[in-house]
Amino acid sequence: MSDIIMLTGKVNFTITLDPGVWIFDDRKVDLDTYFSHPKPDQAEAGQEEEEIKKWSAFWDREIQEGAVFPPTLKTERRFLKEKIITGSFGMPFAPFLQNAEPHEDASELVVVTESGETVIPLDKAHDLIFAFSKNGKPLRDDGPVHIYFGDGSNREAPITHVRRLIVR
Repeated sequence: MSDIIMLTGKVNFTITLDPGVWIFDDRKVDLDTYFSHPKPDQAEAGQEEEEIKKWSAFWDREIQEGAVFPPTLKTERRFLKEKIITGSFGMPFAPFLQNAEPHEDASELVVVTESGETVIPLDKAHDLIFAFSKNGKPLRDDGPVHIYFGDGSNREAPITHVRRLIVR
C-alpha cells in the first residue's frame, strides 16, 4: 500500500498528497475536539487577525522574558510533544483543492478506494477533513487517510482505504 495519494482530473495542477509529513504542518486539526467544539470563522480577515494576535503575543513574551527559556516554556513544549505522540489529527482538504485549481466545469470529487468510488459534490469537498493519525499512530491498516465530512456526519464510518482523488 502506498501512502501517497494523487489529486488529478479536471485541475490545472496535479497534487501529490503525502500524509506522512502532515504531522509537522501547522494547518493540522485535533480530531478529538474538532467535531465537538464550534468552528472558528474561516474568513480571511479572521484568520489574518488571529495570526497577528499570535505573533504579537510571541513578541510580547520575547520582550518581557528575553531569549532565555524559563521552565514554563519547556513544560509547554513537552505538553505539545506528548500531544503529537498520543493525539489524533486530520488535515483540512480545502488548501490542497484550492492549490490544484479545479477547472470551472468541474463539479465533483471522486474518492477512489479499494472497494469502489465515492462521489462528493465539489462545493462540499472543500469542507473535508483527511485524518492521518489516530492515538499518535499513522493509519496503516485502512489508510493512509480516513475522510470525514466537515459536519462530522460520517464520524462513525469515514471513507477509508483511499487510493486516489479525481476531480470531474
